[in-house]
Amino acid sequence: MIQSLSKHWWKNSSKRPALAVMLSILWIILVSGIAFFWHLGSFSLIDETEPLFAEASRQMYLTGDWITPYFNGETRFDKPALIYWCQALAYMIFGVNEWAVRLPSAIAAFGLIGLAFYTLYYHQAKMDGLQGVYRPFRRWFTAGLGAAVIGLNPEMIVWGRAGVSDMLLTGCMASALLCFFQGYSQPAISPVKARWYFAFYVLIGLAILTKGPVGIVLPGFIIFLFLIYLGNFWQVVKEAKLVRGMLVICAVAIPWYVLVTWQNGWSFIDSFFGLHNVERFTDVVNGHSAPWYFYFIVVALGFAPYSVYLPAAMLRIKFWQRKSWISSERYQQLSLFAFCWFIGIFSFFTIAVTKLPSYVLPLMPAAGILIALLWGDLIVNKEKQNVQNVSASASLAPVLLSSPLMQASGWLNVVFVSAIGFAFFKISSLIGYDPAAPNFPQMLQRSNLPVLGGIIWLAAAVIIAVFLIRRRYLHLICINLLAFTAFMVLVLTPALFVSDASRQLPLKQLSQLAARVQKPGEEIIMVGFKKPSVAFYSQRKINYIKSNEQAANYIKNQTESESVIVLAQPKKFPKMGLQSTDYENLDVKQAYGLIRVKTSNQ
Repeated sequence: MIQSLSKHWWKNSSKRPALAVMLSILWIILVSGIAFFWHLGSFSLIDETEPLFAEASRQMYLTGDWITPYFNGETRFDKPALIYWCQALAYMIFGVNEWAVRLPSAIAAFGLIGLAFYTLYYHQAKMDGLQGVYRPFRRWFTAGLGAAVIGLNPEMIVWGRAGVSDMLLTGCMASALLCFFQGYSQPAISPVKARWYFAFYVLIGLAILTKGPVGIVLPGFIIFLFLIYLGNFWQVVKEAKLVRGMLVICAVAIPWYVLVTWQNGWSFIDSFFGLHNVERFTDVVNGHSAPWYFYFIVVALGFAPYSVYLPAAMLRIKFWQRKSWISSERYQQLSLFAFCWFIGIFSFFTIAVTKLPSYVLPLMPAAGILIALLWGDLIVNKEKQNVQNVSASASLAPVLLSSPLMQASGWLNVVFVSAIGFAFFKISSLIGYDPAAPNFPQMLQRSNLPVLGGIIWLAAAVIIAVFLIRRRYLHLICINLLAFTAFMVLVLTPALFVSDASRQLPLKQLSQLAARVQKPGEEIIMVGFKKPSVAFYSQRKINYIKSNEQAANYIKNQTESESVIVLAQPKKFPKMGLQSTDYENLDVKQAYGLIRVKTSNQ
């Protein structure tokens, strides 16, 4: 079927390039639309991290202070300014809402997918030129598959829909690496070679403005590994004009760091560089520790269901054949570059002491490229071709899907998606108790979404097994993509509505109510939880108090207002020494209650 499509349409795509380009753009828009933009602003901001960024950006937007970020009246030096600038600009255009908060992440993911598509297409076109053949379907299939696999996986979807800095960092960093490879793979006399390197340096500067030194350390480490392996490090440093490039990076990134240090002095340096950079690598910060194998689990689940094919995709490269890679043309080295990219990030954060699932997000594009190139090897034109000028590196690939390794990967795929399917039938009992959403497991079970999710994945397992038995190997990745897309549209998105209704929406509604009923000079306090979304949705300064005893003492002895608005779990009101006659009940929603308490200052 796929070969038939190739003959009837793609074979003649050179006669209608505009249509091919238009379809490519539509494909990128479709993938990105499903993965990142569909229902982007339909859910409340998710505590704890997302509202921190959203409120800091709102403060920047309101005050006009574009240098120092603030949250709830205090400086926030966790991340540099670029994410706040992007969100504040989105507020200017679309207003202060969830869509604007998350839009920079979605756009960063969209741009990354488009550049990855172009890079894969360019690579396949150059490979065809090397071999003296014309395989249009292979070019478009590999590029389209890479874009889909990069976009449609759990890790990319989660962070591409979150109003935090992780996807913006990944977009800048991964795009920078792709620009570097484009410049590296161009002929020496190419007029666009310097432009690709310039784009690389600009994006590195933006990555530094997004998350600090990691924006240059990680790409530098990856490129260093790649060039040292090939033995052409100094040659590329010279052709890329590194000194000029560093000036470009400094021109993009340094001014904000100078200005924020000038405004805040050592408090910024100690907090940002000390706590949020050096200590995160050398020590556990905020309790985010994990065993050494943590990222094996994160990649297996975060890149599901395609992660089972990553070992085969890496072995396909035959990275141990260094002499063959050194003798290859530069544009043939994309798979090796993606391998160094993946291994560099994976090893860097495995060594780091503080561990979070989002830290390995920047390796997901490399994983998608490896998978796309693996399946691109399966596109075989059955017509006779003159294969010319094949260098020694042509033996580095392909790995046939009929090999024992690939067959084992296929059956592991069956087992993996079957396990996911069976897990969904028990998902309600597997979800841990969340005091902020105590009714969520029951609400999810009543929605029947876990059953539908289990059916989708078990059906996918059966279909994959049938294709394996019939040796229709090319279809395997397509079934995985279709299953994941169906799961996202039919199960994951509706489940987010259920989660929002039980966890974040009640808090949003109570926060907005508190702002509406607040009297002049009246203070709003939250007891037992520190939910930053309350500050964002109320657009007020919130006094977060940890314990019931501290809250009782504060209300009785420390507040200066005649009454205070208290947001807490209703069961905690008696523990604060409050009887039902001591307060006015404003509203109760799910796990939270909102009351007004008269103080001794009245």
